Amino acid sequence: MTSKVTVEEANAFLTKAFNSSQNRSEVILMEDGHAIMRLKAGPEHLRPGGYISGPTQMTMADSVTYMAIFTRLGITPMTVTSNLNINFLRPCIGEAVIAEAKLMKLGKTLAVAEVEIRAEGSDKVASHGIVTYSIPAAN
Repeated sequence: MTSKVTVEEANAFLTKAFNSSQNRSEVILMEDGHAIMRLKAGPEHLRPGGYISGPTQMTMADSVTYMAIFTRLGITPMTVTSNLNINFLRPCIGEAVIAEAKLMKLGKTLAVAEVEIRAEGSDKVASHGIVTYSIPAAN
């Protein structure tokens, strides 16, 4: 099965929906139940010592899950976060952060994804999350 949304469509949606002309994040992969995003870290994303901040990593976990859901449902803007649990395993230090989500479950009302966050170029997971989204009722 292929994604219902292309990388280009996903990035165009994010730019338009979130007025993100200044946004440094981009979708780089959309496959069935699987999405990857990249964020070029700016000073606003860093803690002292060059660590990519926890809130930045949480934002990426949330955003990449949104995209993973779109691979199955198509662009569904009112799909919203209902829970985000993240464990910070080690410092995330780098010029960019990569977030990868894989859907674990897609039901009628909830979607659950596992997310791994890494500094670009690292094979070590910096944080691991489980994100749950509420899916809007079909009209």
